[in-house]
Amino acid sequence: MKKFNIRKVLDGLKEQASSSVSSGQSGAPENNLMHETLQSENFQLCKTVRHGFPYQPSSMAHDPVQKILAIGTQSGALRLFGRPGVECYCQHESGAAVISLQFLINEGALVSALADDSVHLWNLRQRRPAILHSLKFNRERITFVHLPFQSKWLYIGTEKGNIHIVNVESFTLSGYVIMWNKAIELSSKAHPGPVVHISDNPMDEGKLIIGYEAGIVVLWDLKSKKADYRYTYDEAIHSVAWHHEGKQFICSHSDGTLTIWNIKGQGKPFQTITPHGKQPKDGKKPEPCKPILKVEYKTTRLGDPFMILSGGLSYDTVGRRPCLTVMHGKSTAVLEMDYPIVDFLTLCETPYSNDFQEPYAVVVLLEKDLVVIDLAQNGYPIFENPYPLTIHESPVTCCEYFADCPVDLIPALYSVGSRQKRQGYSKKEWPISGGNWGLGTQSYPEIIITGHADGTVKFWDASAIMLQVLYKLKTAKVFEKSRNNKEDKQNTEIVDEDPFAIQIMAWCPESRKLCVAGVSANLIIYRFSKQEITTEVVQLLEVRLQYEVNDMESPPEGGGGGDRDLPTPGAASPSPQTTGPPTHPSTSSNSSDGVRDNVPCLKVRSTPLKQSSGYQVELVVQLVWVSGEPPQQITSLALNSSYGLIVFGNSNGLAVVDYLQKTVLLNLGTVELYGSNDPYQRQARSPRKTRQPAGGLCDINEGSASEDRCKSPTSVLASNHQQFYNGGGGRGAKMSRKLSLPTELKPDLDHRDNSFSRSRSSSVTSIDKEAREAITSFHFCETFARKGDSAITPCLYVGTSLGTVLAVALNLPPAGEQRLLQPVIVLPSGTLARLKGSILRMAFLDNTGTFLPPAFETWYEPNAAGADSEERDKARKRRPVSVSPSTSQELQESQYAVVCSEKQAKVIALPSQNCIFKHSITETSFVLRADVVQMNIGNCVACFCANGHIMTLSLPGLRPLLDVNYLPLTDMRIARTFCFTNLGQAMYLTSPTEIQRITYSQETCENLQEMLGELFTPVETPEAPNRGFFKGLFGGGATSLDREELFGETQAGKASRGLAQHIPGPQGLEGMKGAASGVVADLARARIALDERGQKLGELDERTAAMLASADSFGKHAHDMMLKCKDKKWYQF
Repeated sequence: MKKFNIRKVLDGLKEQASSSVSSGQSGAPENNLMHETLQSENFQLCKTVRHGFPYQPSSMAHDPVQKILAIGTQSGALRLFGRPGVECYCQHESGAAVISLQFLINEGALVSALADDSVHLWNLRQRRPAILHSLKFNRERITFVHLPFQSKWLYIGTEKGNIHIVNVESFTLSGYVIMWNKAIELSSKAHPGPVVHISDNPMDEGKLIIGYEAGIVVLWDLKSKKADYRYTYDEAIHSVAWHHEGKQFICSHSDGTLTIWNIKGQGKPFQTITPHGKQPKDGKKPEPCKPILKVEYKTTRLGDPFMILSGGLSYDTVGRRPCLTVMHGKSTAVLEMDYPIVDFLTLCETPYSNDFQEPYAVVVLLEKDLVVIDLAQNGYPIFENPYPLTIHESPVTCCEYFADCPVDLIPALYSVGSRQKRQGYSKKEWPISGGNWGLGTQSYPEIIITGHADGTVKFWDASAIMLQVLYKLKTAKVFEKSRNNKEDKQNTEIVDEDPFAIQIMAWCPESRKLCVAGVSANLIIYRFSKQEITTEVVQLLEVRLQYEVNDMESPPEGGGGGDRDLPTPGAASPSPQTTGPPTHPSTSSNSSDGVRDNVPCLKVRSTPLKQSSGYQVELVVQLVWVSGEPPQQITSLALNSSYGLIVFGNSNGLAVVDYLQKTVLLNLGTVELYGSNDPYQRQARSPRKTRQPAGGLCDINEGSASEDRCKSPTSVLASNHQQFYNGGGGRGAKMSRKLSLPTELKPDLDHRDNSFSRSRSSSVTSIDKEAREAITSFHFCETFARKGDSAITPCLYVGTSLGTVLAVALNLPPAGEQRLLQPVIVLPSGTLARLKGSILRMAFLDNTGTFLPPAFETWYEPNAAGADSEERDKARKRRPVSVSPSTSQELQESQYAVVCSEKQAKVIALPSQNCIFKHSITETSFVLRADVVQMNIGNCVACFCANGHIMTLSLPGLRPLLDVNYLPLTDMRIARTFCFTNLGQAMYLTSPTEIQRITYSQETCENLQEMLGELFTPVETPEAPNRGFFKGLFGGGATSLDREELFGETQAGKASRGLAQHIPGPQGLEGMKGAASGVVADLARARIALDERGQKLGELDERTAAMLASADSFGKHAHDMMLKCKDKKWYQF
């Protein structure tokens, strides 16, 4: 019987639906243009891997045998780290903070305790760890958890001061409970406080030390169920640590003191130390210091022990950074940290607590960093951290993701980035080295680029689901450092903080050209070179881009835009709105009435700039103040290395810059792009009436002034070029960084729908009083500039916030020397299409449905000399062009333009400009990011909506192939950083410190299991320390305890039923320990089940055979008995 496939039926229905909405304008059977290879079964959405520093960490644990590290966070996340490249992310469903972590050392399991009083057992023997058991406490709050090495009994301390014991194999409570009132002295009336420490004596497992917050420490005898000794101190206790011989322990206190106690001397501490306290000469107690939050006491075989502690600084060290103190013999080293210390752990050579510890490193978990200190080298240097934990070094403001890059790109970036590495690290190998790498089948190079608030741009190698920083570029070096001149700041800067923050990036991987736009309305164009150079004068262009509807007559009701002639653009004489010579900063300043004019927001440095190998500045473009009004921030940006052009736009208009000739080719207001065919009626507006920079993402509670600016977030959220600074009124026009959720803007969506008009007649809709139409997207291509053209030419397509797509024709001189001498002619050539909502993305397909990439130039060494320069000139004379169809018009249509807006997607046939397919993506929400992506067997449109849906549409038919409600937009960070790329990959910033990568490819989802690393590897547990002849003879060694007998149900009884609830995990079956998800795992499970079934059938067969043999034997015996007794009389028996 043939298998029924519901997906194929849905595909058929979707195809019919798409065909029914296709436009009938073309007059040809357009619906059957080409066969679409992508189907619904090619798509599946799943998370792949999470990179970066765990956001808001709260606890940490280390397995000294497996050499893996676990970090828990305040949001219930769990991050596990092995050797570089082996990482794992898990999440507790409740989302409660992780307060404690304990490894079952060398067992491939981990216990986590959460702030919601639940305890969980994680199985780490599978590539995606899962919870085996959970236990939820109902009556008591968990404060401390301890699991002795090679024990299956877990001690849980509570806020009430009681200690409960859990069997980690079955996750059931023992009936053995240590009650607080039995632990403390009967004469003591006060409650000792929560349990802050539990650990067993290293030399005697039957003795347990319990630390209570109030300052009481109890040595509890587990067998006799009573306290042997009690130690009282008048300061609160934060932590306790044993000496490995079990004769002494050390406590850290809230007054900055350490007390060392002998276990048999319970009256006073053996020694009291105040590591950072000033010792008075008259013998009085030293001044109190800040609390010592944690202390560890580690011994060495040959030298002095180590005492390592966090906190304890004196109160007069105001403003001093958090410190870790290492006391070794008579030396005390105070190691300053960049962030507050959350936790620290000392890494030792042995997992046994009753042996010399031999510490070799300290792992320090900070609020925003992870530091590992080498204890074996003088000066305690830190290890170079190989994990990608510096994503948040400066806040990320934008991201771009590129899959299937040129193969030589990553080695080139790595070679220049390796020279940027700091010196002075420990020479030893990174100590957290457990686990194994996955066997990744993906071999294509992937690069992630992050732009940051301090102006840095970082390039990351993201191949094979790993992440490694390649190269770091500091764009702020181009500008003068700002002085503390408040008046000057007010006059020029348009942002309160981070004036160098990166807003948009455009990158050409083939030519390695990079263009970045900053929040201060500036652009920097970079070229890639392997040679160092010194630039004497930074090339500078200043652009005066303003919006002046008030200079023109308002279009009459009946006739479109009036008879306005387009300016005649050209490069021979730069636009009159371009000021300043190309090599020097503008000297214009205040006009006679004190109004700021022709002044950029940032000052380009005038001193020579030494540029090391890597990305080097080629040109700086700055927008200037116009008549006291600050420049609007840049909303869109595109770069084409083949044409030598960049184009950028904002809410005023757009400018095209030739970065080879260092000239502005076109500087137009958005309205002027329409020429005499402007379909909108715009109300005159003088730029002097409201002095405000580009409207950003406003705080919805700012009042009516902000509401007007927030009415159309289309220009803000378009094409991942969101403006994350909010506009403000006033001459200074400062900006703040208040962010709000687009979900709060949903009531205004109707307004945006109404701003769209299908008709160009007199019944057009009047635009708001705010007549600005922002430029939201660009696309360079070789296509048909006008309707009915017979040949393709270089073009620039422009998308606006009102849903219009306009074409601009580019007339380029021949390649080589003439390209540098002759002008590039740029001419707007009309409207292609209009859609609902802001235009987000444009792309082009040929007549077979193949994606047409923009033309590009291959990379060459720009600073080459001699023979290399001749090769460079040859490369430049060869004019690279994109893959384009034949210009012969045998086919009716040669290209298809794909246009995606916040609401719709359209496919338009060229050169006829007929809309052949149209699809409404969303009615109730709006698209935040859309990309035309290439999959293994075809192309599609990928969209991420504000309501959290991720969708893919086929090309050119726009059939819905995937629609998953993945993630409700809870944070503007996600909207700002979400990006799709080729081959089914996508990413976004899930927290300020972490990148989440996802895939929407079925093939990647199926192969993911093999690509993930393994955390658990079979390792032999080290041998227990030798007790020695005399210790064995006289009983001086460690004594063991039969915990099974003591805590088991036979002797301890059953625990109280209402105390805790056992919840079996989804992976609770023992036989499923190594099983994984996916088809392979299903087959493995099926095979195991078949084996078990076969085994049971075999056993049944054997039992049946045995019964048959027994029956035969019985029958035989009965027959013999019958023969024997057959001839006997009754009296003979």
